[in-house]
Amino acid sequence: MRLRHYTVFDRDDRYFDDSKNAAICRKVANKCYLPANRLLLKLIHEHQGRFKVAYSLTGVLLEQLERYSPEVLSTFHALAETGCVEFLAETYYHSLSFLYSRKEFIEQVRRHVDLMECLFGRTPTVFRNTELIYDNDLALLIEAMGCFDAIITEGADHVLSRRSPNFVYLPKGCRHTKLLLKNYKLSDDIAFRFSNRDWAEWPLTAGKFGQWISAINGDGDVVNLFMDYETFGEHQWEDTGIFEFMRHLSDEILRHPDNNFMTPSEVVAAYEPVGTVDVPRTISWADIERDLSAWLGNPMQSSAIHELYRLEKKVKRTADERLLDDWRKLQISDHFYYMCTKYFADGDVHKYFNPYDSPYDSYINFMNVLDHLQSRCAGRAGRVLESKPTANRREAQVSVTV
Repeated sequence: MRLRHYTVFDRDDRYFDDSKNAAICRKVANKCYLPANRLLLKLIHEHQGRFKVAYSLTGVLLEQLERYSPEVLSTFHALAETGCVEFLAETYYHSLSFLYSRKEFIEQVRRHVDLMECLFGRTPTVFRNTELIYDNDLALLIEAMGCFDAIITEGADHVLSRRSPNFVYLPKGCRHTKLLLKNYKLSDDIAFRFSNRDWAEWPLTAGKFGQWISAINGDGDVVNLFMDYETFGEHQWEDTGIFEFMRHLSDEILRHPDNNFMTPSEVVAAYEPVGTVDVPRTISWADIERDLSAWLGNPMQSSAIHELYRLEKKVKRTADERLLDDWRKLQISDHFYYMCTKYFADGDVHKYFNPYDSPYDSYINFMNVLDHLQSRCAGRAGRVLESKPTANRREAQVSVTV
């Protein structure tokens, strides 16, 4: 949800660029969500339930679809009704809250679970954190919540120590929660390299990719392909052949008698962990480093996010639902991604998504909004205090101190 241009002279609380957000939502819906959903729905019917897929849909995306492109929601409902689609849990606002506020993180996850149950009649049992951010502490927290069977994260080489991502693992310290690892090489072959004519494997055909999948038989139990859904039609345009590739991929994979498609929860039920994965330092699926530097790699990003979460108690004390929602929408990870100054190997990716002329413009704009939100918070808190009944002078003094 992109912010509008907001200066120090602005005084209203309209922070988000509704016109731009609507235009982008409809554009991506027409290029990606609608054709991709319709294609996958057709494949599910053609294969009589043998083709399966899982989605991780943020609460803020679903809010925008309901407002700007309700037709997309109807296709997700149709997919849900097939019984071949699983909906994963994540933070409602696609936030970095796990890193800064465990209480806020849990509240967002529970709100997202409630939304999945309400919209699709499905209770998520597999969790994926924002941008696949993960470490041992996240696994322990998710297991302590008691409502998830597994977590999906990046199969980063440096945490696997030459082991394969194509097995189910157990997070260090956990007894019940399983770990599903993304096969980043095969996922990125589709998401990033598909249309790269300089790639040695170009053009990537469904037959070739199906052979790569089948070659893993005997050396792995599951291949987790996980990528931005915008890969289909937005990052990889229709004229690259991406939809034709997907149209034939299921045939090529199912051609091998040992291959099948499973939802993440089916994988969890079918396979036992083959070992433990220890991730003491936080990882993600972003960029070459697979770390947090895409969102927290420079002082601007660190300053902005610290100031944002510093307001948590003040915002929640106001009991103002609109103020709380604005504060939470400022947690969306994209705001900090736009402030990234990494313009080397990963620079084109960051510039492609960035609506600002520079990361510094993004930071200034964000902080102007945050400053105004803070003033709203202070004003609202003052009104709350004034409205409190006071039984005696001492109680009034305590209220003012709080």
